[in-house]
Amino acid sequence: MPTVMRATLLLTATLAASSVVSSDVTAQSSTPRLPDGRPDLNGTWIAAGGGRGAAVKLPDGSICVTNCAEFLPPAPAGAGRGGARGAGGPPPRNFPKYKPEYLAKVKQLDDDQVKFDTALRCQPPGVPRIGPPHKIVQTAREVLFLYDDLNGPFFRIVSIDGRAHRPASDRSYLGDSVGKWDGDTLVVETTNFNEDTWLIDNGAFHTKDLRVVETVRRTGDTLEYRATSYDPAVLVEPWEGRVRNLQITDREIDEPVRCDDRDLVHVVNGAHHDNVR
Repeated sequence: MPTVMRATLLLTATLAASSVVSSDVTAQSSTPRLPDGRPDLNGTWIAAGGGRGAAVKLPDGSICVTNCAEFLPPAPAGAGRGGARGAGGPPPRNFPKYKPEYLAKVKQLDDDQVKFDTALRCQPPGVPRIGPPHKIVQTAREVLFLYDDLNGPFFRIVSIDGRAHRPASDRSYLGDSVGKWDGDTLVVETTNFNEDTWLIDNGAFHTKDLRVVETVRRTGDTLEYRATSYDPAVLVEPWEGRVRNLQITDREIDEPVRCDDRDLVHVVNGAHHDNVR
């Protein structure tokens, strides 16, 4: 290759790389920060593109109630609902991978979701099923995650002052969350769950030993949220949910409709309700 051409290609590649680096640096430098230098996570956050969405009807006719992004884009035609129907086609995109001996249980829970899904009885949906927070309130000692969920308002207190997890005997639907900063990324580890929630719709159960690690990172006016679930007793491998990209908004979250006033079973059977995630 002629020397001039090689030099031109090298210069083009260098400029392109510089442009990417410059863009990243600009976005990071525009990220609001608190007096302690940490990224400012405070604010109301919505899915990139706007809106919180609604209950989603899946290709097989079932309805996703919470954290429906895990099922989108939809699975290929003929896919099974819960990932347990080997003969029914591939599972929906990004469904937890269960050990073979637990596939029948997933299928049973999926088939009888109205009977077994505690989220349809006004209980907290659990983590990571509840998804990214709708509002964040941040202090030097703790970060509060606030949710305007399908079945009510919920909150999580994430301590970031170095305290340990509470005793393992003190279990709950949303677990016990402890956070720490890894550079500009907030890393949240949650343990001490009860066994009454699912990882996601369609029978994705877990054990009391579930451990969920979430990361939250702000760049400019966008927030990246990731969640990985560890439950080796029943899962073949850790399950990482889809990356969620959120944007800040000046809208405030509203007090949700009282859960008892909603026909949650009807939501599963295909009805569309406002404010349903």
